[in-house]
Amino acid sequence: MSKFRLDEVDHQILDMLIDNTRVPFTDIAKKLLISAGTVHVRVKKMEDAGIIQGSSLTLDYEKLGYSFIAYVGVFLHNTSQTKFVLERINEIPFVTVAHVTTGKFNIFCKIRARDTKHAKEVIYMIDDIDGVYRTETMISLEESINDKKRLMHTIFKDL
Repeated sequence: MSKFRLDEVDHQILDMLIDNTRVPFTDIAKKLLISAGTVHVRVKKMEDAGIIQGSSLTLDYEKLGYSFIAYVGVFLHNTSQTKFVLERINEIPFVTVAHVTTGKFNIFCKIRARDTKHAKEVIYMIDDIDGVYRTETMISLEESINDKKRLMHTIFKDL
């Protein structure tokens, strides 16, 4: 698969969108001294190429009452049950991330909950899925770094 080529204008557009996905194309155009139509065409080109896939919304989970974070390692009876278990995990809205992993766990999940009692309920939901042998939970004391923007800026500089 060939690497998508971005020129300097594409980089500048992406830099502005990374910092604020809701910035109007007219504002980007004014800063770059190009037309809003040019910005629109370039963003559409990057969307069509799969470089840009939608936009995201950042929530303050603490203000919403969901500041408790835990990581749950899931052990399966058989790895052949992975797809089935992931489908059941996907039905639990408080599981925000799930990875199939090598090493100690078959699946590794991030959960968000209101408090420890709620987290226990979510963990029990995972435990109750057919095929889950056991779980191991780690409680997050603090989410110290959660900054995808730095990575995105670095990746786009390398393109």
